[in-house]
Amino acid sequence: MFSGYGVTDYKKEYSQALADPQSYWAEQAKNIAWYKAPSTILSKDSNDNDAWFVDGELNSAYLALDYHIEQGRGEQTALIYDSPVTNTKSTYSFIELRDEVARFAGVLDGLGVTKGDRVIIYMPMIAEAAIAMLACARIGAIHSVVFGGFAPRELATRIDDATPRVILCASCGIEFASVIAYKPLVDEALKISEHAVEHCVVLQRSQVAAELGNDIDRDWQSLLADAAPVDPVPVLSSDPLYILYTSGTTGKPKGVVRDNGGHAVALSYSLRKLYNVKAGEVFWAASDVGWVVGHSYIVYGPLFAGCTTILFEGKPVRTPDAGTFWRVIADHGVNVFFTAPTAFRAIKKEDPDAALLKDYDVSSLRTLFVAGERTDPATYEWLCQILGIPVIDHWWQTETGWPVASVPMGIEYSEPKAGSVALPVPGFDVQILSEAGERQGAGQEGDVVIKLPLPPGCLPTVWGDHQRYLDAYLSEHPGYYHTGDGGYVDEDGYLYIMGRTDDVINVAGHRLSTGQMEEVVAAHPAVAECAVVGVEDRDKGQVPAGLVIIKDGVNIEPGKLQDELVAMVRAEVGAFANFKQIVLVQRLPKTRSGKILRQVIRKIADRKPYETPATIDDPVILHEISDALRDGKIGLIGEGS
Repeated sequence: MFSGYGVTDYKKEYSQALADPQSYWAEQAKNIAWYKAPSTILSKDSNDNDAWFVDGELNSAYLALDYHIEQGRGEQTALIYDSPVTNTKSTYSFIELRDEVARFAGVLDGLGVTKGDRVIIYMPMIAEAAIAMLACARIGAIHSVVFGGFAPRELATRIDDATPRVILCASCGIEFASVIAYKPLVDEALKISEHAVEHCVVLQRSQVAAELGNDIDRDWQSLLADAAPVDPVPVLSSDPLYILYTSGTTGKPKGVVRDNGGHAVALSYSLRKLYNVKAGEVFWAASDVGWVVGHSYIVYGPLFAGCTTILFEGKPVRTPDAGTFWRVIADHGVNVFFTAPTAFRAIKKEDPDAALLKDYDVSSLRTLFVAGERTDPATYEWLCQILGIPVIDHWWQTETGWPVASVPMGIEYSEPKAGSVALPVPGFDVQILSEAGERQGAGQEGDVVIKLPLPPGCLPTVWGDHQRYLDAYLSEHPGYYHTGDGGYVDEDGYLYIMGRTDDVINVAGHRLSTGQMEEVVAAHPAVAECAVVGVEDRDKGQVPAGLVIIKDGVNIEPGKLQDELVAMVRAEVGAFANFKQIVLVQRLPKTRSGKILRQVIRKIADRKPYETPATIDDPVILHEISDALRDGKIGLIGEGS
């Protein structure tokens, strides 16, 4: 067993957090430099929702930057920008990053953005993306980062929901060797959306010059040259810091809201207690600022903790090779690394013997964390073998904002188990319930839920639609937050996540709604009905596959239909959805009430045993689909992706 990082007993700390959450989190809140420390720790908000530290006042950008300068760490490196796709590296000390953020906050202030206003950020993995996020936080504006790969219609949906005053974008992003112009995508989204944005601020990159032809277009550098720095604005703990959209089961994305105070307490806690890093150390999360990992563990969390964080613009392979991750760790002395398992599956595929690892000194690395999708045991064992350090598979969601289950490296080391996401984190009362709401015993699979109250840092609502928050998360099992995942707990208390119980899938770490893709597929004039399910893929975790019924009387060649549907999903959702496979069927398996049996279809597609539900209207269709899949009409799982 690995030894060395424990400072307290896990069981004791976990019990304290559940028995007296107010006292436990009041103590953790003392680690935050509040402008006004909270006197009310846990209360109810206007929606009768649990709320943390409501009367506390703080500023997240101050905590991330100014505070560390005041503590004497101003010359320490705060942010490293490492871009193998542009062959560029740059570093920012805490002072330099604070100054850049303060000046860009002045840009936003000059455009009329004030506390509570929304700002959409549509940018690739460049330093300016983090600067923009922190600048919004500095003036109390609410940022909503939209992943740069999203199609115009998806961006338009978020514009109409968040109603931003300003959009910030770059002229382009880079995917491997391909340069993707962003401004035309933004322009198209603005045409589609109903909400009128006041300003679109464009950062020109050398790879592509965007045409600033609209009345609302503004040049980033020109505005910055004339801007005066702005000081942090105090906000209430309960004031929103950001909105981050996550796939919803209806196809319409949900705007997850994150507050300032609970977020700061939770992330600071997690860096200490779970990741076990200290001020001055180097923490790297290889993700994107468009996802929750980028928010929590590229921008805010490491900076709250006084760590050096790395913003990496590249891929685990082909930028330039499968040794890129090892090179970054060696170049920057990374102490703790966090990424998705799909990245290592790609590396393992190209370099199965880890020969490129031998070219780099990665001795600074003491812990590797993986999350975002299930880590298959083969990849887990490979990582343990080649690195010889703790490899921690942990689990959390966009909605929680920080880990629900992990090996708590700053509390007490517990030996990981392959296939498990380890132990519930203090503050999360994780339970397994049956459909009837009965608590399941060790080894019994059911719905993974968290007993209320949720700890600080979790979503308090869905932006502009609290009823949707209640319907999506709290109605299935009253008194519990419903994660949407199924799983079980073993006799040692280790949690195993077995997959989604709804139609949300993980494609290479991207959380996507199959319902959203179904809407696109169903819009094709030849399609009468369809179902999109997630199919296991050895490289990407899951990929979507479509079961399609063609309208009577329509004559279309299957290959042509597939090409058109793939193009439609690519245009409406994005290429990263990886929708490439369809199978034509005569009928879809449904219950007598008309509900499509998605979980059964998934098991058929994954070649797993399944039971024919008693409520199915026509059992024969399951055999027909099984035959179609076996004949290869959907493609060999994992091939060609």
